[in-house]
Amino acid sequence: MLGVSLTPLLVLVLGVSLGAAFPHHAPRRGCSLFKYKRLVPHDLKAVHKMQEEFVSIAGNGGCRNCNIRLFDRKWTPAHLSVPDRVVLAEAELNFAITMLQFPTQPSFAEMHQQPLAFLAQAREDLRGCVSAPPAPCPCPAAPVLAAVPWGIAILTQPLSLQVAPSHQPSRKLRHWLQKLQVAMATETIPCLEDYAIRHIFEVLEDLRYAALQEQ
Repeated sequence: MLGVSLTPLLVLVLGVSLGAAFPHHAPRRGCSLFKYKRLVPHDLKAVHKMQEEFVSIAGNGGCRNCNIRLFDRKWTPAHLSVPDRVVLAEAELNFAITMLQFPTQPSFAEMHQQPLAFLAQAREDLRGCVSAPPAPCPCPAAPVLAAVPWGIAILTQPLSLQVAPSHQPSRKLRHWLQKLQVAMATETIPCLEDYAIRHIFEVLEDLRYAALQEQ
């Protein structure tokens, strides 16, 4: 497992407050999600190399004592509406991006720069494609990391996910977002990092479904 050095209190910046309004039908004009329907080999290769590097450092067994099942779903994004797909894809991208921003060993830190930039750009395109300018709203405090006695960081505040009243997520999606909140509030950072990187291609597949723009 990659070493994670954390001070007793660190602020985890996880921008998953979805305060923008999601339309119920087609995305607005000028949508730039088309390129994510089929990801270019260059980006996929960079993500694959990053994942391989992580596994070579962390091992094939994954993080022990983890209880994260975010991608063990009985449904797929194909069963969701377009707005639901967007909420799902953005939440997953934020999760993955946040985990990639933690300090890692030098070899992996160098390997993850290109995938991190690609994921960040995808998130910005996703937000700009179907979202309206967010209305002013009180923002919850950022989740805080605390070091427990045995030196492993956990989140001391639950993750807040807010969706504008113009779109009410389906029951399936609401349940999944709640699971994400619980995982971010209870699992250790090594577990979350390990899970996010090993499932990075599921995140990209869900981004592709968000780009399909089909009801």
